[in-house]
Amino acid sequence: MPGSGWVTDRPPSVFARTPEPPYYAVIFSSILRGDDPAYQRMARRMEEWVVRQPGFLGFETARSPGELGITVSFWDSLEAIALWKAESEHQIAQRRGREHWYAGYVIRVARVEQVRGFSPGNESGPAGGTPMRRDPPGGR
Repeated sequence: MPGSGWVTDRPPSVFARTPEPPYYAVIFSSILRGDDPAYQRMARRMEEWVVRQPGFLGFETARSPGELGITVSFWDSLEAIALWKAESEHQIAQRRGREHWYAGYVIRVARVEQVRGFSPGNESGPAGGTPMRRDPPGGR
């Protein structure tokens, strides 16, 4: 799936395995200028690099061809996010992204307080990850 974010061959139905909240999510929404093989190489390189970063918990990514892409990475702390942002290899990828690959992007950081969802055949949680929570009476 060219242009899909950090991993170009990851099935879209794979959920990140995350611990019990709270933890943090970095939501990276982007639009690519085109399909550049150099972008694909850098995306794979960043995936290989990020999994070794302290505090990294996992990610989920999706992109429609020529449209909006969203990658959500999960972290155990704001400090871990700051270290990843400042990491030298990631700095190179950020600069090249602004100069060559992205028509635009937005980055949001959020604290995850609750996880809910559905995964067929697995009521314990998405892809065996965090157990599903039922909303309390009155909903949330």
